[in-house]
Amino acid sequence: MSHAPPAAGQPVPDTRFRPARWLRNRHLQSILPSLPPRRYWTRWRARALLAGAEPWLLDCGEGVRLKAWHSPGSGARERTAVLLHGWEGRADSCYVLSMGARLQRAGYGIVRLVLRDHDSTQALNRGLFHSCRLSDVTGALRAIAARCGATPLYLAGFSLGGNFLLRACAEPALPATIAAVVAICPVLDPDHTLRAMESGWPVYQRYFVRRWSRSLRHKQRRWPGDYNFAELLRSGDLRRMTDVLVRECTEFPELACYLDGYAITGARLLPLRVPARILAASDDPIIPAADLSRLAPTPLLRVSRCEQGGHCGFLTSLYASAYCDEFALEQFEALQRL
Repeated sequence: MSHAPPAAGQPVPDTRFRPARWLRNRHLQSILPSLPPRRYWTRWRARALLAGAEPWLLDCGEGVRLKAWHSPGSGARERTAVLLHGWEGRADSCYVLSMGARLQRAGYGIVRLVLRDHDSTQALNRGLFHSCRLSDVTGALRAIAARCGATPLYLAGFSLGGNFLLRACAEPALPATIAAVVAICPVLDPDHTLRAMESGWPVYQRYFVRRWSRSLRHKQRRWPGDYNFAELLRSGDLRRMTDVLVRECTEFPELACYLDGYAITGARLLPLRVPARILAASDDPIIPAADLSRLAPTPLLRVSRCEQGGHCGFLTSLYASAYCDEFALEQFEALQRL
């Protein structure tokens, strides 16, 4: 793959990802990584990562606390990778464990950060999670940088996690030790992502409605005097649920303003402060690849697009490292040599 900077707004085709013929379906690529036997194989492969993990409680400022899991590296050089899951994901989501295990074997210490109200952390903060709470992540990165001292930090996020990290790396108060960011299938234009889930295979919308509803019920049980999600949960529809969330629990006047608030298209990434790499798939059923051309043309951002890979899949076979794991490692290693 060429590492020459792309023309403004144009992703570079990545032809190295070649899945087995039976793995070329975009829905299979998106779903299979979390299903047995792939899930069991991934956890076995990540057994050292999990066994050595220490819980961290991060002070993110303004009373916000987030949870993370730290696992030491195995190499002589000190370097740490911070991994961030997607919406309704977890620190032990299969894609996080897969990349974490691969990077740890290459010598990286691993910090698996947990978003607010995810992974059973609803009791940590009174305020409700929403996708425009960027200060949660920027505060967490400052706290992680403080704990890691002079150790360089390499960030990698998936889907909404990739979106959060790219936005964080365009903020002025980015810790000096953050060296680079890699985003796998990041949310680009949230309105287009919502439309894709509404018009596409219904399993995705049902999945997120079910997971989000469970999370909201947990939040209400933890803070019974603060939340009543009866109206929100009644709809069972992702757009209506988000609309109620925006009206009742955020400062945004309407859904469109909220969705635009965490879009990274347009000029949003022009202030990037570190090298950023995006790996996307043309057949992603959730993130429309056409939006890649709407990203800001900055020399710090390079976009690689595979024809296949689904949403955060990139499986070459049932029992092998995902291509996105190798991509992140390759980018981090290349950027260290600059």
